[in-house]
Parts: sequence; structure tokens; C-alpha cells
Amino acid sequence: MTTQADRPADAAGTTWVLSFAEGHRGMADLLGGKGANLAEMTRLGLPVPPGFTITTQACRAYLAEGHEPEGLAEQVEEHLRRVEDAAGRRFGDPADPLLVSVRSGARFSMPGMMDTILNVGLTDETLPGLARRAGERFAQDCYRRLVQMYGRTVLGVDGQLFEDVLDQARQRAGVRDDQGLDAAALADVATRFRELLREHAGEDLPQDPREQLTRAVRAVFESWNSPRAVLYRSREGIDPNLGTAVNVVAMVFGNTGERSGSGVCFTRDPASGHRGAYGDYLTNAQGEDVVAGIRQPVPLARLADIDPPAYEQLMGHLATLENHYRDLCDVEFTIEDGRLWILQTRVGKRTAGAAFRIATQLVDEGVIDLDEALRRVTGEQLTQLLHPRFAADQERRVLARGLPASPGAAVGEAVLDSERAVEWAAQGRTVVLVRPETSPEDLPGMVAAVAVVTARGGLTSHAAVVARGMGRTCVAGAEGLQVDLERRVVTGPGGQVREGDVISVDGTAGVVSIGELDVEASVVAAALEDPGAAPDDELVEAVVRLLAHADLRRTTGVLTNADTPEDARRARRLGAEGIGLCRTEHMLLGERRHIVEDIVLDRDRETAFSRMHDLHREEFRGVLEAMDGLPVVVRLLDPPLHEFLPDLTELSVHAALEEAAGRADEDTARLLAGVRRWHETNPMLGLRGVRLVAVVPELYAVQARALAHATADLLEKGFDPRPELMVPLVAEAAELAAARRVIEQAVRAVADERGTTVSIPVGSMIELPRAALTAGEVARHADFFSFGTNDLTQTTWGLSRDDAEASFMPAYRESGLVPTDPFDSIDVDGVGRLVRIAVAEGRATRPDLGLGICGEHGGDPASVRFFAEVGLDYVSCSPPRVPAARLEAGRAVVLAEGASEADTR
Repeated sequence: MTTQADRPADAAGTTWVLSFAEGHRGMADLLGGKGANLAEMTRLGLPVPPGFTITTQACRAYLAEGHEPEGLAEQVEEHLRRVEDAAGRRFGDPADPLLVSVRSGARFSMPGMMDTILNVGLTDETLPGLARRAGERFAQDCYRRLVQMYGRTVLGVDGQLFEDVLDQARQRAGVRDDQGLDAAALADVATRFRELLREHAGEDLPQDPREQLTRAVRAVFESWNSPRAVLYRSREGIDPNLGTAVNVVAMVFGNTGERSGSGVCFTRDPASGHRGAYGDYLTNAQGEDVVAGIRQPVPLARLADIDPPAYEQLMGHLATLENHYRDLCDVEFTIEDGRLWILQTRVGKRTAGAAFRIATQLVDEGVIDLDEALRRVTGEQLTQLLHPRFAADQERRVLARGLPASPGAAVGEAVLDSERAVEWAAQGRTVVLVRPETSPEDLPGMVAAVAVVTARGGLTSHAAVVARGMGRTCVAGAEGLQVDLERRVVTGPGGQVREGDVISVDGTAGVVSIGELDVEASVVAAALEDPGAAPDDELVEAVVRLLAHADLRRTTGVLTNADTPEDARRARRLGAEGIGLCRTEHMLLGERRHIVEDIVLDRDRETAFSRMHDLHREEFRGVLEAMDGLPVVVRLLDPPLHEFLPDLTELSVHAALEEAAGRADEDTARLLAGVRRWHETNPMLGLRGVRLVAVVPELYAVQARALAHATADLLEKGFDPRPELMVPLVAEAAELAAARRVIEQAVRAVADERGTTVSIPVGSMIELPRAALTAGEVARHADFFSFGTNDLTQTTWGLSRDDAEASFMPAYRESGLVPTDPFDSIDVDGVGRLVRIAVAEGRATRPDLGLGICGEHGGDPASVRFFAEVGLDYVSCSPPRVPAARLEAGRAVVLAEGASEADTR
């Protein structure tokens, strides 16, 4: 089928608008996810209201130019006439008006982050015509919704002001929710809303329907850059340059009476992954009422009793959608006087556990294969499943019970508003956000909190959807919970807590408890560490199955960063295939730091070197034995020497005080003189790593000798040790050559002494831009490269990781200057380019050059995929991140194959 988007634009200019009949789901870049799916459902013959989509290209043009692009207004008018013809009503007709909704729709789902306006086209003149359709109360309810949404979205009036008016109206009428307000009360609310517009925005609701539509479209465009949308994109890694589409859809009404209603549902349970349709339904309500949690919905299954024909039709449409999309679908629908309309669908967000269960269920049902199942789960989701849970054998003082909206276990101080949650979290306090219900304005507090609790709302409420997507523990619709924002207290059936009191949130069971509960490792984590003790559990089986497939498909090894036998054994249980970074400095901390101090300050160096040798030999032996038969890459001493010496300032003060008291002694004076001699203004770029060879060459010789002896010890016992030595902070090939000579001489001496063969490959860390840019020369003296991406990022960006995070980096992320923290996920364009250069030039010099990465980027899912793409042999990460790295290494292969297949179609 040839669509308007496939045809070149006519002489009038660019095509800015497409009807639903002209698109399909493959056009999400242009139509946004919502518009593409509306078009796809139209193609499938589902009951979708007529409408059209203004493209993301139009949004980008508007934001760039500050005004509507040429030709947009005319194309909107043309498509509006088509909607009028399809609906059998005219926009602005006083007798029987067509009303439309104006909804955002970005390429990637951003629930609640941008704006929607309903009932556009309703005015004082068209209100009576609407009332003739379904009654005066219905018309007044629609009008107050329009004024409220238009005022908040287009005119920027504080949304709380409208809520206050509604609260006052409910109190006067003596009712609990908006459903109890009659036509007169709603008319009074609309009047007061319009007074708010005039008072706070200086203008009233426009009485020209087309002006309403034009300004609503502009407001949706502009909502792409709203603070909450920017924050959400930053957190989710969404490109800020994509823009949003705008969907203009003929209104259908779920609030015309008892034979009408709205709902949100899923083709499977998005929280657990269990089979069967699942969701919420509200009689005599619009869709916004369901997601806002203003009224308590009923389970979707109740619709079978309320409206059996509509329920039967809905089940058929859900089956059609799941079969077509081959995945869990999230569906919004409205019933207007018994007629079912499907308003939206998308591949549904789901919890981590549900993602694994659903993926393997669909494999077993023959819908997808294991490769596709692997594409549908992520390392981030697996990491969530490895988080702890509450121990079962402890008493709980239950504050309230609600809906298990997003699983997990979290403990923190109760905080009752978003601003305070952000403030307290910035102070290092762990907080739980407790709200009557959440709205998009609460996103900063949800990001700052470890869990979210709401008094109202269902499993498809804003709080539930956003928390699931973020991996936050959440209990929604806690029965009997009252949140008093004035007194700053929370009261539930089980007691009362004040803001600042500690509560425990069990998102899996839907329980909020008073006080701090003990937590324990998840069943998945326990099963991965001890498969023999794994319970017969569907989730565990799903994780193990997909991890096994990832191992089968991946071409990138997964090693671990470990310095002790205990860490090595744990990592091996979690699937690590060796150690990519064993840090020798970690063996010299605490009381042992005096060994290095004695060497540096030349205090009985011979004894100090002997102690270092014996200590390292024992530690290396334990680590090599734990990883028997697998490679162990040992990094020679790397940190600046000041980390092993007394603090210069503290020592200077101490010496001055002793001298002032007449107690000055020669030992303190000598120590101070030595520390001053080794003091550096910028030690991180000073005497450290390979540079130590020039000053204290015996240091690396002793470490190499200790590793060689540990290897020989294990060889004599029948073990299969596979040590490698890595030289840090290399900038110049000659540095590595000099260090290699020292190492090889030490290893040969041990081999001769022990009468055996000891083979220890020598490699270079690539953690300075110069090393990456001269990798071809460095490779002449290296058996392998290991990218130290922590320091490589610091030196490429010219910043200190700790200082940047404490000062400007959060502001950079929030403002969109950087999409993600470059220390969390690899900077592909900068640091990644250096990696590509080093890989290409290193392998050009030495085709068999080993390539790995040992920074914490080795455990970041997105970074793992990049390293697999550029051809590294392995990634190395901390033990807890090993399972996620295994999964992502496998996903890297199937994702690349999937992209290649798509390119050939």
C-alpha cells in the first residue's frame, strides 16, 4: 500500500499531516508511537474514531522556527473536513458539534509526560447542541474538563487551583468525587474555572473552535520541552531532538451515562506476566479519570457483567492486537452508549519479572523464537530481579494494603510531596514518596524516591505505570490510607506515621508496613548463585532459560573485577569466565598501607619489599585457585602514592603543634620531609601506574615475582592457573616496553629458581587518549589491551568523576546537555571513538591482540552492546553485574542480526 508519506510532497510543500488511513506502525518516527498504532489499528479494521496525525517533523520545525511551518494550517483544515465527513458532524456546529481530542504522541512512550486536551471545539454556542446529545450534566462535565485542560496546558495556570475549586464543589455538595456533582454544580465549576483563567492568565477560553484547536496543537508541541518531559527523556535515554507528533481524534464519550465508560487494559498482567486480559474500568467516565486515580475503578473482568456484548467484543480485539503485535499490548478504550471504541494501543510497559515470563511464554506458544525473546528482555530488568526482598519470617505492623503496582522491597522515610523528596534525597536520606495520587508533576520526587505509595489509583494509574517503567517499588490505591498534607501525617487502617518516619514498601504483595523490615536476596539471585537449590518457579526458569540462550549466542566473554577469593568464587557462580581486573592496591589497604609507605619513604625497603612479596603471593594464590582454569588479569600498582602516605595538611598541623609544645621529634620531621618530597598538586595525573617504574623499578618486579611464585605453587599442586599482568596508565609505547622488561626478567628468575615453566602474558591498560591514538605502537609490546574506561572518560572529558557528579553533571543531565552520565554509560561519540581507533590500530599491528574492558562500563547494558559491536573479546565487571553482562552480550548479537534483517527488507 502506498501512503501519502511514501509519496513526494506536492508543490505546496512538505506533507505535515496524515490521516489514520494513510499510515502504519512502521512510521513511528514520523507519526509517533501513538499515531502509528492508531493507523495500524485502522488498517486492521478495529473501531478507531476518525482522526489524523500532525507529524514529528512539523513539531521539530515549529520548535526550531518558533511558529507553525508553512502549509500546516491548510493541511489541518483539509484533514479536519475529512474527520467531519466520517463522523457526520461539523466542527463548531451549534446544533450537533464535532469535538476533538488533541493528544501528544512521541516516538517512544512517555506516559503522562506531555499534554492532552479533550473536548476541543466546545464553546458557549456549541454547548446546548452537545447537551441535546446526552443531557445537560454530560455537557457541563465536558465543558469544565476542556476549561481545566486548556487552562493548565495552553495558558499555564497552576493545576492545583482547579483541583481546589473541585474540592470545594464536592464539599458543598457533600459528595466524594466528581460523579456526585449535578449539572448545576458542574456549570458553576466551569464558571469558576474560567474566572481562574482570566485572573491568572489574563484571558478567557477562546470561543472560536479553530483558535482552540490551533493553540492546543501548539501547546502539545511545546510540551515536548516541558521540565518533566526533559527529565523523563534524560532518565530514559530518549533523544531530545525527536519531537512529538500530535493526534487529533474525534471525541467519543465515556461519560454519557451508565451505559458508557472508559478503561485501560493489558492483554496479559503487566505486573506478573500471567496470562489473561487484565485492567481497570470506570462506568460513566473519561479515560483521564482511570489513569488519574480520581475514582476507584473496578477490575476489567467486571465489565463482563456490566456490558457483556462490549466485553466480548473487547476480548476479541485484544486477541487480535496481541496476535498482530506478537507481544503484550496496552489498550485504552471507551464505551459510548454501548458502542465500543479502541482509542490507543502500544506494546505495554511491564515489570522486569513480567518481561521474562511473557517472553518465554510467547516462545512456548510458538509466537516468537528464543532470539526474539532475548531481544525483549534487558540487562536493566535482570538487575532489578536481583534486588533484595523482605525476609518472610518477621512480624509486620501493616499500615495499609493496596494494589501491587510495581514489585520489589524498599525501606525509607515517608515524604509527602515531590519537592521535599528531592530535597531529602539530595541530603543522602532514603525516602518513600507517599501521595494521595501522583501526577506528572510528581516525577522528580518519584525519581528521587526508592518507592512510591498512593492512596488512590489502580494498576494503570500514573503512579503504577511510571513506577513500573522506572523499576521503582510501588503500592497504589492503598485502601483506607489518608494523606494529610497540612499536618504532614499519613493515617491507615493499621496506624499513623508522620513525615520522616520509616516505612517499608512491599510492591510485590501490595503492603505498606510501619518501621524498617529486614531484606534478603531475591529468589532469582539465590537461584543463579546456587542452581541446585533453585525452587520450581516460573520466573527463575524463565531467567535461567534466557541467560542460557544468551550464553549460546554471545561472542563476547564476561569476566569479573575481583580482588579476593570470596569475590572470585561468587562471580564464578554467577557465570564469570575469569577475572579481567584484580587490583593489587586493594591488597595493600588498611594497616597494610605502611608497606608502601616504608618503600616510598625509603624506610627499610628490603623488609618492606619482602613483606609485599609474601602478602601478594598468598593473595594471588587464593584468587588463582578460585578461578582455576580461567584467566586472571592482575593489574600492577596503579594509584597515586599519596593514597598510601599520611595526609600532608594533617601531618603539617601535627608537626607544628608538637613544635609549639616543645615536643618536636626527628621521626615526625623526617616523615614530614618525605611526604613533602612526594607531594603532587594533581596526583591523579602524576606519579602513578607505569611511571613508578622510572622511580621505584623494584615495585613492579616484586609484584611480578609474587605472581610467578603463586603460579608455580599451584602448578606443583596440579592446578591450572592462568595469570596475566596488566600495566596501568601507559601513554607511550616505550613506557610499556620498559615495564615489560622488568616483568619478564622477574618471571624468568622465578621460573629458573623453581625449575618450571611460568607463562604470564603482559598487556597494557588503555586509559589515556594518547595510548588510544598510538595504539599501533603500544601493541608492539602488548599481548593484550584492557580499556580502563573510568580514567579514559575522565581524561577525554577533562573532568573528575567525583567532582563533576557533586557539581555540574546532574544539571547537565537535567537540562539535556548530555543524554546520560558518561561514567554510567559509555560516551560512544568521544570515548567510544577512541576505543574504535585503538581496536583497529592495535589489531592492525598484532592480529591476535587480546581486547577487553575492565571499567564499570563493562557491566552497563548499553555499553556492553557497544563493546560487543566493536569486537572486544570480553567485558569485565563487578560480580553482581555479571548476569546482566552475560544477557546483554547475547542480546548484542541478536539485536544486530535483527537490525540487519530489517535493513534487507
